[in-house]
Amino acid sequence: MSSMEDDKLHDPLLLSNQLCFPLYACSREVIKLYRPMLDSIDLTYTQYITMMVLWECEKMSVKELGKRLYLDSGTLTPVLKSLEAKGFVYRKRSPEDERVLIAGITPEGRELREKAASIPENMGSCIKIEPGEAAELYRLLYKILGSIGKE
Repeated sequence: MSSMEDDKLHDPLLLSNQLCFPLYACSREVIKLYRPMLDSIDLTYTQYITMMVLWECEKMSVKELGKRLYLDSGTLTPVLKSLEAKGFVYRKRSPEDERVLIAGITPEGRELREKAASIPENMGSCIKIEPGEAAELYRLLYKILGSIGKE
């Protein structure tokens, strides 16, 4: 290997040497695959993952919802407002502590779950990866998420 090739291999500013780039590109491409399925139920990807948490938990503080989704309030608030306008969620102040805003699922939001039930399986058929590879990728991605900001 020539010195020039060796320099390229170790150049920290080459796109091909960045872990963040394939993560970013893959995320964008996967979300693009979701789009037609989510369009059919009138949700964006961010609205969909928000609904997934609320389908699981029924209601929770907006702060906790943001933590689960890795979203700040500046991103989550418009998502919740849009879902509320569609009738899928409600937002209200906690009776125990007025400072806490609660997001919860409405009956229409529960009905939407049935319409979304086939999306994970449909996505599974779009992404050509073995189940063991998917499990390992999932583990590694959550390992990265768990290590960010921790020392």
